[in-house]
Amino acid sequence: MPPAVAAFTDTYLPTVNGVTYTISAWRDRYIERDGRMDVVYPSSSYDPAPGEHPVRSFPFPFYEGYRLGVPSVPEAVADVDLVHAHSPFAVGLAGYRLARRESLPFVVSYHTPTAEYASYVAPGPLADPVAAVSSRWEQWFLERADLVLAPSDRTARSLRKRLDGVVVEDLPNGVDTTRFEPTDTTDFKTKYGLPTDRPLVGYTGRHGHEKNLGAIIDAVEPLDVTVVFGGEGPATQSLREAAAAQDVDTRFLGFLDREELPAFYSALDVFAFPSPVETQGIVALEATACGTPVVGVNAGALRETIVAGETGYHYERGDIIDFRDGIQRALATQEQLAETCLAYRSEISLSNAMNQLEAAYDRVR
Repeated sequence: MPPAVAAFTDTYLPTVNGVTYTISAWRDRYIERDGRMDVVYPSSSYDPAPGEHPVRSFPFPFYEGYRLGVPSVPEAVADVDLVHAHSPFAVGLAGYRLARRESLPFVVSYHTPTAEYASYVAPGPLADPVAAVSSRWEQWFLERADLVLAPSDRTARSLRKRLDGVVVEDLPNGVDTTRFEPTDTTDFKTKYGLPTDRPLVGYTGRHGHEKNLGAIIDAVEPLDVTVVFGGEGPATQSLREAAAAQDVDTRFLGFLDREELPAFYSALDVFAFPSPVETQGIVALEATACGTPVVGVNAGALRETIVAGETGYHYERGDIIDFRDGIQRALATQEQLAETCLAYRSEISLSNAMNQLEAAYDRVR
């Protein structure tokens, strides 16, 4: 019988990002395997299912869409065998307290480099001090883990240099390949009025300023393509303004239901991903699983999430011309790249990730 797990996270559904989807997918699959994985998260408009435990929360004033949870431990999760924290802040700290109070194994997933967000939380002269404080807190938190899980080998190697004596393993988050696969896009394109006579270049996910999404509009400005954005976020309005100012044909689809995402990815000729702050970039893997090549920045985990020449191409950070060239190359070799993308499906599958997760839990108990 798998150990009973309490997962603590500072972001969860209905917030749209890779962390929330990963936790939700892991929980569903873990339960399918006769395991128990409770989730503790900041209260929101989300209607919790059995085993999901919201704690009191407040709006986070510096970043739209996030809530700050009170670091408390619901009584219902006090009888677990293992604690798994997915963030180092308020709710994650409650998980650490539970682990130490009950002498339970404490596992931490490293999803987000917190210091990278400092300039958006505290722009201007406060950015550097906030980044320094965030890094020190993150270091303190990770050093108290019995096991740190990183979603890519590159991220794991970087963490091992920082965390002397802490066990760090790479464990990709995985993609549900039973859901994310090539699919017919006729109805999807009709519903959203997408053109069928020109290439589609797009992105879906949270529109955070840190993701540098405006680079997509800059890169395609001289190209005969349509840009398609799924999702929403703090940067949406600035993206609309940039598209209008540069006269780039851009469609904003808003928040997409999870069921629509395979059709979204399949409709695109290229998935564009300029975010330099990813620790894995789950949306890139979802696109790959649907046979859509990805062109992304050569930074962070995207260096290895994208297999150059096989699942897409890289471009050098800040080089818009290189980004444009990568998109053009992907469009020119789209059929070949689509075939090699599909060959990676088993490697990036959620089932593979769950096998590794269960093995990691067994090693730490």
